[in-house]
Amino acid sequence: MQIVETTNEGLKRAYTVTIPAKTITARVEGEIKKIAPQVKMPGFRAGKVPANLVKKMHGEAIHQDALNATIREAMDKLVADHALRPAMNPDVALGEGYEQGKDAELTVSLEVLPTIAAPSLDGLKLEKLVVPVAEDAVTEAVERIASQQQRFETKDGAAEDGDQVIIDFTGKLDGVEFEGGKAEKAPLVIGAGRFIPGFEEQLGGIKAGEERTITVTFPEDYQAANLAGKETTFDIVAHEVKAPAESKIDDDFAKELGLESLEQLQGLLKGQLEQETAGLTRTAMKRQLLDQLAAGHDFDVPPTMVEAEFSQIWQQLTHEASHEEDPAAALAEIEAEKDDYRKIAERRVRLGLLLSEIGQANSVEVTAQEMQMLVSQAAQQYRPEDRQRFFEYVQQDPMMAAQLRAPLYEDKVVDFLIEKADVTEREVTRDELQAAIEADTDGDKPAEAKKAPAKKALAKKAAAKKEDAAEDAAADADEAAAEEKPKKAPAKKAAAKKTEEAAEGEAEAKPAKKAPAKKAAAKKD
Repeated sequence: MQIVETTNEGLKRAYTVTIPAKTITARVEGEIKKIAPQVKMPGFRAGKVPANLVKKMHGEAIHQDALNATIREAMDKLVADHALRPAMNPDVALGEGYEQGKDAELTVSLEVLPTIAAPSLDGLKLEKLVVPVAEDAVTEAVERIASQQQRFETKDGAAEDGDQVIIDFTGKLDGVEFEGGKAEKAPLVIGAGRFIPGFEEQLGGIKAGEERTITVTFPEDYQAANLAGKETTFDIVAHEVKAPAESKIDDDFAKELGLESLEQLQGLLKGQLEQETAGLTRTAMKRQLLDQLAAGHDFDVPPTMVEAEFSQIWQQLTHEASHEEDPAAALAEIEAEKDDYRKIAERRVRLGLLLSEIGQANSVEVTAQEMQMLVSQAAQQYRPEDRQRFFEYVQQDPMMAAQLRAPLYEDKVVDFLIEKADVTEREVTRDELQAAIEADTDGDKPAEAKKAPAKKALAKKAAAKKEDAAEDAAADADEAAAEEKPKKAPAKKAAAKKTEEAAEGEAEAKPAKKAPAKKAAAKKD
């Protein structure tokens, strides 16, 4: 095999590779000998089909497989012999006019990863913004839960707005009961707006033991086509009328929630609040860290990696824009700053390569047990019967494994750097911490891009939101949306963790009114 370098400019490399015809032919002949014993043909005993007939029957397919395998081996040899570190998969083209019996001439072009000097970790200084959890915040959280756990007590007399009635109902269309239109001892709060329009209003004044027939028309966009826009009747039997009662915040209230005491409830809520603020604190520290690394390092990055990162940013931005009130205006706004987002993509790739270099230089690793956990978590999105196939797919595809591994690896490198840094603490309020994060998020964009209007959460969302879904702290999307996630390359190659957004549907029991589908949009900053 002959390899000739034709381009060596910056991070770009190009080669011509010539694979002798005899190399390909030898592989073809070897494959024919291997499969011949399994070939069956009328007139021949099993395993006795002549090689020339096997070649005549399957030669084309065997040759194609042999050619592909030989090309893969040639690429492996090229990378090894020239000590290349490809940034992305090489672009390989077979010369025109190739046919069996001739040498295979390949043109290969690729970009390589830059050589990055292991950065010094001295001089890293971070400020840890700490938010103490105040008692009034815990009290507010308890009261919020209490307000969501509305209690009702039986009352005499007629039902009023805000009262709860326990009813049986039977829905009929043209005098015939329809499916899903019947329930027994169903609780209904008059005025809550959970049932179709006109249903609750006609129960005002009803008393325990009273029977009543009401007439309602289903909405035109109701999910059940046979009921949409149709006038129906409901036979009602009221069993009980209840009035709202004050929820006393005491041990009994906590026990209704399955806890032992109010003190335990307060402790759990305080822990949750501390976890949330700890996540915000880490977000702010990580942003400071990335800004320092970006300011202290400037090196060429592979254009193909930048373009891949930019494509993901742009896809997210355009998705967000399409869900704005004025999609055309939102698209025009981001289009005007397209170059700025390309600079963000370049920054992310550079940071990703730098973090990878730091991690490898300091033996940061994702353990086999951690990797197994990542795969198991990812498999949960599939049906139980498909999960084993997913496990096998990850085992067989290094790129998929790298994509799963990348976010956790990055987190571990960041944690390693935070431990090495000189960290000072400052106590702030939650609002001050949130403001600091939002200010840093603006810093993700070049200075000339800061002229965007304040309403443009759109710009912040997609450009800054490829961050730590693996982090417990980032589970709250308000925090996660503020961070930035650079990429990391498999065998030093960038593998971005892709975020997917899904619209949530809400289905209420008939005859509850139809809930509109929630917009598939990213959570706002």
